[in-house]
Amino acid sequence: MGQISVELDKRLSTAVERMPAFPKSIQRIIEMTRDINCRPKDLVAVIEKDPVITLKVLKIVNSAYFGLTNKINSVHQAAVYLGLNTLKNLALSFSTVGMLPERNSAGFDMQHYLVSSLVAANNMRLIGDKYAPELDATDCYMAGLLHDFGKVVFALYMPEDFRQAMALSASENISLHRAEERIIGADHTRVGGMLVKRWQFPDHLVDCIDHHHDSPCLSPLGECLLVADMIADKLGYDSMGRISADGPLVLPTRFGSELDVVLADLGDMQKLIDEARSFAQTGGMK
Repeated sequence: MGQISVELDKRLSTAVERMPAFPKSIQRIIEMTRDINCRPKDLVAVIEKDPVITLKVLKIVNSAYFGLTNKINSVHQAAVYLGLNTLKNLALSFSTVGMLPERNSAGFDMQHYLVSSLVAANNMRLIGDKYAPELDATDCYMAGLLHDFGKVVFALYMPEDFRQAMALSASENISLHRAEERIIGADHTRVGGMLVKRWQFPDHLVDCIDHHHDSPCLSPLGECLLVADMIADKLGYDSMGRISADGPLVLPTRFGSELDVVLADLGDMQKLIDEARSFAQTGGMK
């Protein structure tokens, strides 16, 4: 990404500052999951201190999606049935869902965006596990979940500009981030990077989100995110990104040469999409 004017930088910064703070309880969960000595009961205790997240976790655990015969009445029981990683991902997902309003004056489809982000997060979890096991699983999940959050910033606080960018992307069949650069002067990756930096995420996660469309210079985490984006584009869950509109996308070396082979390796995508829809419906938006 190139340099931007002082005036535009101020506009973007003002928009980012209007976003709510990332929940402290979720920041604590992320910190704990990076600690190999973290005890499950400690993680459960942190989740239980957030009544909103606890309520949503119990609601989805007891939903038809999981099909459990016995009702789950506590976060501890949920951890036993689901496993700690699934419980953690539920908490992370619901915290993000809680920041999204149902409507915006830009006409951006927040429900589709939410499902797309959850699909990307689950894809990143699978991709990291199979193709980049050296990466932290929480980093993979959070990168997928938050990588397009800059679109939310634009939709809420620069709605007219974003509406024009979406229209340009559709009318000229170009990627949304190229259209944003033409209309706004910066794309959602830049403002998304600014947002997660404000939320005090680690530098490598900020860098991944800030550069996730800069394919020649991606980190291993960024390579996985590029592939997750390619899969989302192919499945129609790219939250209007249209990344393939700019020309053929090349897989990073570690993934081979065929996206369909990667898709086959990752398993049942429809199940993953159904899971994302279920999470989105249960989590709700403002």
